[in-house]
Amino acid sequence: MAILKRGLAGEPVKILQAKLGVTADGQFGPATEEALKAYQKAHGLAADGIAGPDTFSAMGLPELILLTVGTKGEAVKKLQTALGIAADGQFGQGTAKAVKAFQEKNGLEADGMAGPVTLSKISAFAGVFSAEAVAKAQSGPATIGTDGKPVTADAANAPKKSIWQSITSFFS
Repeated sequence: MAILKRGLAGEPVKILQAKLGVTADGQFGPATEEALKAYQKAHGLAADGIAGPDTFSAMGLPELILLTVGTKGEAVKKLQTALGIAADGQFGQGTAKAVKAFQEKNGLEADGMAGPVTLSKISAFAGVFSAEAVAKAQSGPATIGTDGKPVTADAANAPKKSIWQSITSFFS
């Protein structure tokens, strides 16, 4: 999941809502969608109410950028150029393979997805992915559970994970 849209819930939604100035309950509903469309329209983005890498970049939320198969846009094109592959702005299997090779070469988890940890190692993204942004991209022990309520655990023993792993659909 590299986008946020109506019907999703989780920590990334809460971060987006806080930036939009709407109630940050972690549930992407009609109010979040309308606020996002207004933001997108005001900033020259496609006002579709779906937040992806280009919207996250415009909003100053690099911790939410996750480029994976199916992702499209300028961030993908920038990644492809940096990796020395055809830059069509569409993250397909070839891009995933190139990302995985980059990750292996640089001692990163080779999953073929480009999130803040991977992007922080690519010079084309220098300055965008600070240590703080990378840290924000990892959720600690407190996150939103599948029921939409905060889940807490012992911070010392809880493994760090991508905040994207907290995403659920509140329609399921």
